[in-house]
Amino acid sequence: MAIAGITGGLGCGKSTVAGIFERRGYRRIDSDALVRERVLVSPGVVSSLRARYGAAVVDDQGVVHRGALAERVFADEAELRWLEELTHPAVFALWRTAFAAEPAAQWVVEVPLLFEKALENWFDFTVCVACAPGQQLVRLEQRGLPRSLAGQRISKQLPLARKIELSDFVLWNEGTLEFLQAEVDRLVDALESR
Repeated sequence: MAIAGITGGLGCGKSTVAGIFERRGYRRIDSDALVRERVLVSPGVVSSLRARYGAAVVDDQGVVHRGALAERVFADEAELRWLEELTHPAVFALWRTAFAAEPAAQWVVEVPLLFEKALENWFDFTVCVACAPGQQLVRLEQRGLPRSLAGQRISKQLPLARKIELSDFVLWNEGTLEFLQAEVDRLVDALESR
């Protein structure tokens, strides 16, 4: 089993790269999707969020309004830490369950905060997906995230230059999708020939 950790800046293309790894036969885990689809719907987490934030974040049906939650936590470092302490153990448990279910598989895991949370030991190698800051902001705006919120969220991450330094491999994502595909294929081929 080999486990790749994919990180990089917000809007740099982590999901695109993980998808290319997946097409090359890797099993894929999107940590953000786990939070959205599994962790933020679990009764214990919903109950904790309701107790802390009330109806502004959790409605009467127990649905977490992620936008309202994001506004709260990205504006307050202590609240962000509290949320991470609530959700991250559940995410790690889901990783462990997936790895144990398919111990012979190759895995690719998208982890935006891989280095910020010192998670390197989970992975056999790390890959940083990077692009220029201007390109990053354009992509986030195209996704509907206002520039001010994009800047706020980017500021909560380790600087991209530091992620590049810490990673085993770097993929620069400013060209075409075909170019990125070729970069990932070269990397996977090199890893498989080790």
